[in-house]
Amino acid sequence: MTTAHHARPESAKQQWAGGLMMFGAVMLMIGGVLDIFRGIMGIAQNNVFVTTPNYVFQFNLSGWGWVHLILGAVAVVVSLGLFQGAMWARVGGVVIAGLIIIANFLSLPYYPVWSIVAIAISGFVIWALCVVRPEESAGYR
Repeated sequence: MTTAHHARPESAKQQWAGGLMMFGAVMLMIGGVLDIFRGIMGIAQNNVFVTTPNYVFQFNLSGWGWVHLILGAVAVVVSLGLFQGAMWARVGGVVIAGLIIIANFLSLPYYPVWSIVAIAISGFVIWALCVVRPEESAGYR
């Protein structure tokens, strides 16, 4: 006679929480990879970006490339933690997505469409990571 091990069925709230965490992790991973590519473009060739002569936040484009490369790499690492359901990654995901929003806002004149897309992706990440309550996602971890 064999015994069957029955897993406790997840509630709809736990499934919703797990789905949002996955959504946040995937979107943060995508945003991080896109930021890595943007950083490489800024470091390798400054002439890829359009420069605005009288912009208040005027920086060296190679410097912007390094900022985006570092933010993208950290975002990818944090998203890997989110796939594991770690609470530190959830907090880190909100922080890094906020920093990505700020960096993309400051670089709007250099690459406006790309910056708006990155801001929108990061906004979705923050929403997905903040809307889930820890007690709802307990089954996810």
